[in-house]
Amino acid sequence: MGESGAGDMGRAVTSAAGGWRRAGLAGAAIGVIAAGAAAGVAVERLTVGRGIRRKARLALDATGPYGSLRGTPGRTVADDGTELYYEVDEVEPEQEAPRRRRRFGRRRPAPVTVVFCHGYCLNQDAWHFQRAALRGVVRTVHWDQRSHGRSARGLAQADGVPVSIDQLGRDLRAVLDAAAPEGPVVLVGHSMGGMTVMALAHHFPEYIRDRVVGVALVGTSSGKLGEVNYGLPVAGVNAVRRILPGMLRALGSQVELVERGRRATADLFAGLIKRYSFSSRDVDPAVARFAERMIESTPIDVVAEFYPAFDEHDKAEALVAFRDLPVLVLAGRHDLVTPSTHSEAIAERLPAAELVLVPDAGHLVMLEHPETVTERLTELLARTGVTAPADRAPRSARG
Repeated sequence: MGESGAGDMGRAVTSAAGGWRRAGLAGAAIGVIAAGAAAGVAVERLTVGRGIRRKARLALDATGPYGSLRGTPGRTVADDGTELYYEVDEVEPEQEAPRRRRRFGRRRPAPVTVVFCHGYCLNQDAWHFQRAALRGVVRTVHWDQRSHGRSARGLAQADGVPVSIDQLGRDLRAVLDAAAPEGPVVLVGHSMGGMTVMALAHHFPEYIRDRVVGVALVGTSSGKLGEVNYGLPVAGVNAVRRILPGMLRALGSQVELVERGRRATADLFAGLIKRYSFSSRDVDPAVARFAERMIESTPIDVVAEFYPAFDEHDKAEALVAFRDLPVLVLAGRHDLVTPSTHSEAIAERLPAAELVLVPDAGHLVMLEHPETVTERLTELLARTGVTAPADRAPRSARG
């Protein structure tokens, strides 16, 4: 998205009415190699030299603004001792707030906090556009899942304990207790992040009842991920399912060798990421490169470590904890990683939820169509009934 896209996003958000409306608001790394992506890369190799492609990547890395937003850093510890990293973007202080507190002699209620949970092989920067739009308008928390981003590698995993979505739900509780100890909370999760939110509901339904005022589940699934075909023919899917777990374990034991191989095959890797992350033909190259950087920064042993957890994920029954809350269920209609049918299945269990299927969008819908995701999040915040300052405008989505 260029400057015009950021402007369009700002105009779309600010055009809505009401308090929140005025305020504005990888999967490719799973290792599935699709013939279409490989063919596309092969054609590009014939027409664009490797040196030119490398220079283009370096130029995008140097000039791309995405992922540059930073907040007040914090760290907390999970129940197995793993250090988890988060950042807080506070609401800009109101000039009259201190005088009001003195006048009435009581403390103002804690503000609502919107907590963003990222997906597999990504990090907190995946929410760049939404973070930019909400910055200074509402208190937000962005955190890195264990073994991702700036969080530490899972200590339990170092001792041989398989990672699980249940563990991620307990991690989220640790982050919430540290970064949002009081006040209402809105939970936003993409892909694995949405599963993390479901695991929190499974283990801590009382927290959902007492603290949570809204939930957004973006491009995620409540279970049956073992049935996803990733856009491949049946024979290809069956072959991948047979060999992929063992192949990932083997690759995870040869980290240095595999990482060198990933760098050597960067062009093919970029093609895979684009196929499994986006659906639009006109995705901004800087955004595509941003996604590529996040995914390729995830070590192969982490990719291997997390992959089995998805087949075991089943949190459909936990969704009942959200039944009485404002809920947004949003997905790209052409998501190959967590197909939109999985979002439809979630919405069936939550009849009052708003279901949004974004046309011409893939798995990383919040990067591909940020204005749509931000606008729908704005509407969700309006439905929570928690008011926002009416005189605050969104900042540039480019940060």
